[in-house]
Amino acid sequence: MRKDIIIMSKKEIKRLPIIHKVMDKRLTQVGAAEMLDLSDRQIRRIIDKIRVGGNAAIVHGNRGKESPFKYSEELEDQIMGIVEKKYYDFGPTFAAEKLLECEKIKLSKEKLRQLMISYDTQYPKRRKKDRVHQWRERKHCRGEMIQMDGSDHDWLEGRGPKMVLMGYIDDASSEVFGRFYEYEGTIPAMDSFKRYMAKYGIPFSFYVDRHSAYKTSRQPNLEEDLKGAFAKTQFARALDELNVKIIYAQTPQAKGRIERAFETLQDRLTKELRLAGISTLEQANVFLVTYLTKYNARFAVKPFKKTNLHQPVRKLLKLNEIFCIKEFRTISNGFIFQWKNRKFLIKNPSITMKKQRVCIMEHFDGTITLKLKDKYLSFIEVTQKDLKAIEADQKAARKLIKKARVYYRPSKNHPWKSFRISKKSLVNA
Repeated sequence: MRKDIIIMSKKEIKRLPIIHKVMDKRLTQVGAAEMLDLSDRQIRRIIDKIRVGGNAAIVHGNRGKESPFKYSEELEDQIMGIVEKKYYDFGPTFAAEKLLECEKIKLSKEKLRQLMISYDTQYPKRRKKDRVHQWRERKHCRGEMIQMDGSDHDWLEGRGPKMVLMGYIDDASSEVFGRFYEYEGTIPAMDSFKRYMAKYGIPFSFYVDRHSAYKTSRQPNLEEDLKGAFAKTQFARALDELNVKIIYAQTPQAKGRIERAFETLQDRLTKELRLAGISTLEQANVFLVTYLTKYNARFAVKPFKKTNLHQPVRKLLKLNEIFCIKEFRTISNGFIFQWKNRKFLIKNPSITMKKQRVCIMEHFDGTITLKLKDKYLSFIEVTQKDLKAIEADQKAARKLIKKARVYYRPSKNHPWKSFRISKKSLVNA
């Protein structure tokens, strides 16, 4: 560049003739200060600089000089070598955080973005135009409404089994809770909510989508019909027993808070699991506990009110009887009931049990509990061969009872035998 060429900004080009008018006594310093939106003291400084250095002095002194904070090419190459090796698919913000956390390299996200673009590692992404949806204000208190959903994603990027993250987010604080499972369904929903309750308590309401685990399209069964209730899934029935209000979202956008949290987790958590070398569901759940603590510290917000609407879990609540699969069956005359193509015989039955509706509770570990009203019943599973033997024994027992039964026969002089209706009384009647 030639030394006699002076590169000025538009602002500096505008200033120069006004400063010359002041120097020629055609304009006062106060008037120039008002025109240029500067102080009169600053005007005097600029005049002194021009008198010493000429018109070039109006240009800022640091122009053309290298910044003292500029990274050397060696350091930039070192940083980008780490990024391309370990954080090749990270965004600038997340990559800058990991460089500081793991590599102890402090770098602004904007500087890293520029480096990624210059090294062809990261290209500026065009932001997708968002559709406008109706805005809903956050709930004011913790526990007032919890959004819950399952995220089916390749969390381990092929290093291990496919997993679903059952996620919970508090609508008031955006605090996230979650756990990995093999699938999204009734048992994972119940187990994850039971763990949520153990940590936070029982929330006031639940906001879920219309997944078959949360809402059913079947007709009410006998028990529901007698109560005048709608058909419920097992999970909805458990929430009802806990007195938790369940709300069904009409669209995914309606529960946008949990959807956006999943979008962030699918980006960040997936990469964190990769850096930690996680390859199993068990390892992922252990890692998730510590990760969500840091995640909530970063992304959770302060609710409008300090009131916490989570209710403590009372000891009187029999959670094992709430979080299970409940079904009802009728006890036959032989004290046998059928469930899932299996037949069971009640031990030590009483005659009042016949034709009664018994509650069958299947727990997470596969064990079965039988309850009639408030009484627990003992039972054994029987095969078709056992049933035939039992029926044969019952028939033989009935025959013996019939033979052994003593019938009462009144004597010849019994009053009933001597009782006669005369023809005269019949005529008078």
